[in-house]
Amino acid sequence: MAPAQVALWVVVMLVVLALLFDFMNGFHDAANSIATVVSTGVLKPSQAVAFAAFFNVVAIFVFQLKVAATVGKGIVDPSVVDTHVVFGALVGAIAWNVLTWWYGIPSSSSHALIGGIVGATLAKAGAAPLQWAGVMKTVAFIFVSPMMGFLLGSLLMVAVSWVCLRWSPLRVDSSFRRLQLVSAGLYSLGHGGNDAQKTIGIIWLLLIASGYAQASDKLPPGWVIWSCYLAIGLGTMFGGWRIVKTMGQRITKLKPVGGFCAETGGAMTLFLATAFGIPVSTTHTITGAIFGVGSVRNASAVRWGLAGHIVMAWIFTIPATAFIAAVFYGISQLLF
Repeated sequence: MAPAQVALWVVVMLVVLALLFDFMNGFHDAANSIATVVSTGVLKPSQAVAFAAFFNVVAIFVFQLKVAATVGKGIVDPSVVDTHVVFGALVGAIAWNVLTWWYGIPSSSSHALIGGIVGATLAKAGAAPLQWAGVMKTVAFIFVSPMMGFLLGSLLMVAVSWVCLRWSPLRVDSSFRRLQLVSAGLYSLGHGGNDAQKTIGIIWLLLIASGYAQASDKLPPGWVIWSCYLAIGLGTMFGGWRIVKTMGQRITKLKPVGGFCAETGGAMTLFLATAFGIPVSTTHTITGAIFGVGSVRNASAVRWGLAGHIVMAWIFTIPATAFIAAVFYGISQLLF
């Protein structure tokens, strides 16, 4: 589709909507980066969000844009996408984020966006345009990323327990209060690196669909990259305090040593997934890591009933956002 065939104001409106989603992603997922460091008392909430936002943006210099390429070209065939599909996908994802934020449920902004893209595409052209390799890879990591977070978080907790076996409780607490700043920074870096790229991918998909970029382009425009990283950083600055309470206090009570292990295990998972271009959920990852740490410390201290509610939200995210996106795809055709 040539650029002249799509009104510039429509493209601008959708870019703004995408950046709003990116801002809400940071707002919604701020808890992923700061819940443990706040709940352990290492940083005050205002300090923690500024700290996390800084590393969200610094991630622009660390990671290649493999996740953006997966979202932009690896979920659906770009030739089928139009502005109505993008509108439906973004509204579906934003609506789900608002709903889960309101109820304090740590769901996935990433999977909300993927579900939105899939649902709007299905409404337009059925299943044929779906790139099943990319879709199935994303779906698989709904389960793989929290399992990896759980495994790495629990293994780190066991290892640290052995290393610090003869340390006094005071020495352990003071040492890991400092180390948790490192782990929180690493996790925020991984959060920015994986999540900002999803919005880069949807804007890239929009530009290709509207004729302002070519499918053969190896990278999206520089302004897209910078605006998405800045938007997620600003969203993190405002923070989603309802979810912070769930992540940092209701799942299990954490001490600095536990926070360090959870964040480090989660960061390792995110770094690996981003290197392979897999759009994973930072929410799923850190939740799994927190459960892993809590289960090592004291399995009975983990609220496994709450875990069941969280997992149900994870499972329903993609189909729920797909349905909402399909509805708004139809509404978009009536409006524009």
